[in-house]
Amino acid sequence: MLDMRPDCERCGRNLPAVQTGALICSFECTFCENCNNTALHDICPNCGGALRSRPPRSADLLVKYPASTERKYKP
Repeated sequence: MLDMRPDCERCGRNLPAVQTGALICSFECTFCENCNNTALHDICPNCGGALRSRPPRSADLLVKYPASTERKYKP
């Protein structure tokens, strides 16, 4: 199951689990669309893997399977 990390690792933007707009690699490094479009270009800067759209998790499933609250952004 995906961690559904709450923020972009590059800029700190909030990325709610119920919304689209987050990209992840196979290690679940998480970035926003803006950072991807302006700097990353579909390549994870941490592992070099491909960034792909993270699917949103429905609100009812978030109750049973909550998203991570651990923020990964490091200014």
